[in-house]
Amino acid sequence: MMGSRATTAWMVGALLYAGAVQAQSSAPAAPPKLPPGVSAALWKLSVPPGAEPTPEKVALGEKLFLDPRLSADNTVSCSTCHEPAQGFVDGKALSTGIKGQQVTRNSPTVLNALFNASQFWDGRAGTLEDQAKLPILNPREMGMPSPEAVVTKVQAIPEYATAFKAVFGRDVNYDDLAAAIAAFERTQFSGNARFDAFITGDSKALNASEKRGWALFNGKARCNSCHAANIVSPLFSDQKFHNIGIAAHKQDFVQLARKAVGVVRLGDEKQIDELALQTEFSELGRFLVTKKENDIGTFKTPTLRNVGITGPYMHDGSLTTLWDVMDHYNKGGVPNPYLDGGMQRLGLTEPEIDDMVAFLFSLTDARYAKFNGQELARQQKRKGTRPERDTAVALGKKGNLGDLAPNPDLAVKNPAAVGVYGAETSVPGAAK
Repeated sequence: MMGSRATTAWMVGALLYAGAVQAQSSAPAAPPKLPPGVSAALWKLSVPPGAEPTPEKVALGEKLFLDPRLSADNTVSCSTCHEPAQGFVDGKALSTGIKGQQVTRNSPTVLNALFNASQFWDGRAGTLEDQAKLPILNPREMGMPSPEAVVTKVQAIPEYATAFKAVFGRDVNYDDLAAAIAAFERTQFSGNARFDAFITGDSKALNASEKRGWALFNGKARCNSCHAANIVSPLFSDQKFHNIGIAAHKQDFVQLARKAVGVVRLGDEKQIDELALQTEFSELGRFLVTKKENDIGTFKTPTLRNVGITGPYMHDGSLTTLWDVMDHYNKGGVPNPYLDGGMQRLGLTEPEIDDMVAFLFSLTDARYAKFNGQELARQQKRKGTRPERDTAVALGKKGNLGDLAPNPDLAVKNPAAVGVYGAETSVPGAAK
């Protein structure tokens, strides 16, 4: 497991060439050296012109990312909830902000966040810059009262006053602060997992259990319905929003939804925004952004890259291990009136669930290999505690949650050819 400074040094080294090219020419910066799971076309599509991370901006952004002085009481930094050594998560079900306040969502990883179509579990921010601004002002997270207060505080720190002048050529402002943090986050791409070696031709990169898991992923387990991947979109996420029933397993979700819909129909969107800060209404997910009833209880499909080291899982961190996640899907989720139509029982047996979990742990980047092994061992010890397990429903012995999907036969099909992993789409101007 690499420390944050070492991680940044690795990424900054990769970016030096791109930064030098940009300084000498008005032409768009070339992508840095990329791992096999991240194509140049994808990088080009994901980095807005003018937002290419330069070494100087990245160094300033990393300093800000790690600095608790950006919070109201100097106790919480971005890295408090997104610890680089832990895969840019905090390992908690729900994160903790200033004054010990618990926030309402599980912290998603920053790894590969630059490729997300939207940020946050409910997609309320469209860019990394917009995302970086909001936790600083959230009263439960970093608690600063306003952008102006942040700027005044940072400008008064001599090292930052000097650094902003050097990087941006002007005094501190909130947009530049967010741009620097976003630049650092754009260096945190990840695509060097054993799966990448397997899919690019090394048949020995995955063991037999992991290969069976990959076949299940594309067959009986139906994971590729929302987590499909290809060379241009290798995040294992459709970037869409789904209600899979997580919010309905611990409260009267229907009553909560009706109350929220009633508030919106009265036209009081300000009230619903304020309610969103409360734990119970946070469970309404994307609905809080769009105010559309079809979005009630929907949350963004997260990336599966590095999923082995970024638990606990789901928007509320309520599923402790990947065995718990598979149990949840195996029984078809938790029924509620807004459940995604694609949810149905899977009928996976215990050996098949083990194969699925083994495959998911193969998606972790090589630089976290040691941590990944530790997390796999930790989760295996909890296999005897499975609160979401309902084998009778999963196997169709009770309930009526649909037929099972077929499974590819690895005896007659090359497992590396299973799934949607076609050729890279050509993007004009993208460096190869």
